[in-house]
Amino acid sequence: QVQLVESGGGLVQAGGSLRLSCAASGRTFSTYTMGWFRQAPSAPGKEREFVAAISWSGGSTYYSDSVKGRFTISRDNAKNTQYLQMNSLKPEDTAVYYCAARPTGRASSIAYSPEYHYWGQGTQVTVSS
Repeated sequence: QVQLVESGGGLVQAGGSLRLSCAASGRTFSTYTMGWFRQAPSAPGKEREFVAAISWSGGSTYYSDSVKGRFTISRDNAKNTQYLQMNSLKPEDTAVYYCAARPTGRASSIAYSPEYHYWGQGTQVTVSS
């Protein structure tokens, strides 16, 4: 069992930066692939959008095209924490951001939210224009 708690969200102007953190409980954190997803206010009934993911070792990272080059995912297995550094934020990045964890699996399904077994409660990120 893994419990996830996000922090670091807030209100920022376009072009600004935020760093999200996700603290995990459980001794098996280092064996899980970790990811970040988001849900925009304009899409409450839609599947959460994949943002980024990182392998258990941190050796492989994956990004959606919409955030590539602006966001950086990382993890510290000694602290049971993963991070999402978000730079050059845009109003369209406004969303609730969720931390998620899944057992190590195929990279081809890294962006598929149903494969993530554990989810945090979400943290709001609002980017003003």
